[in-house]
Amino acid sequence: MPEDTRVPLLEHEPSETAVFTAGNLLEAARIRKGLPKVAVPPGCLLDFDGELVQHLVDTGKAVEDPAWPCFHTRFFRWRAGSAEYGVIGGTIGAPFAVLVAEELFALGCRALVSISSAGLVAERFAPPFFLLIERALCDEGTSCHYMRPGRYADADSSLVAAVRDRMAALSVPVHTGSSWTTDAPFRETESLIVSRRSEGIVSVEMEAAALLTLGKVLDLPVVCLAHVTNTMATREEDFEKGGDAGLADSLSVCAAALEAALEHAGGKTNPREGGR
Repeated sequence: MPEDTRVPLLEHEPSETAVFTAGNLLEAARIRKGLPKVAVPPGCLLDFDGELVQHLVDTGKAVEDPAWPCFHTRFFRWRAGSAEYGVIGGTIGAPFAVLVAEELFALGCRALVSISSAGLVAERFAPPFFLLIERALCDEGTSCHYMRPGRYADADSSLVAAVRDRMAALSVPVHTGSSWTTDAPFRETESLIVSRRSEGIVSVEMEAAALLTLGKVLDLPVVCLAHVTNTMATREEDFEKGGDAGLADSLSVCAAALEAALEHAGGKTNPREGGR
């Protein structure tokens, strides 16, 4: 019998309705845990490193919501001036990030912002700086479950423009450009880095392509930010974010992105709200 050489990742039909949904999972978890129904704030942040969440908790600016029913994460409510945002830390990698994003959208999130630490690919910049990702190379598997495979996942150009305009008032270095999303950071070879650089890619991270694809499928605002802090651990000063000042800059960038994304969402109805 000939060997089946089909690639499973390419066998998905994104237009088919999924059997297992985030809304059903969360409702089952809520009942099992004996929790009250909960709705998350309209604007939510995924903090992949988890340092921002810890800083917010340590400074009394965020508190945990014990009614969050997810089995895998802890959910915090962040008070930023007169606004309240939801924030979850540690959701690193495309599959985990999209799993939690689906759960947030199922419970009322209408605009999502993510921030990751990222490695520098381009030679024209020096870290640390922030990158507003306008498109991401799909070198991961999660996006293929939502849309037919393509080379790039594109952010909503009008949303990127709105976020960029909002950030122009900040005294923080923010650039706009392309990123490379990979599932395997320890397989970033020199030849691949050179090839990605020739495409004009600025940074490498692990989530943006999948999250931008999810946002496009759901027609909801998703903003992906990268804090470019390293050159793949090839410099002594790599991963230096600037201490508390770096945390403050990250939070100001995230808050500006959330404000702009929520304004961009306008009167849109979240298609997942019926799941809770």
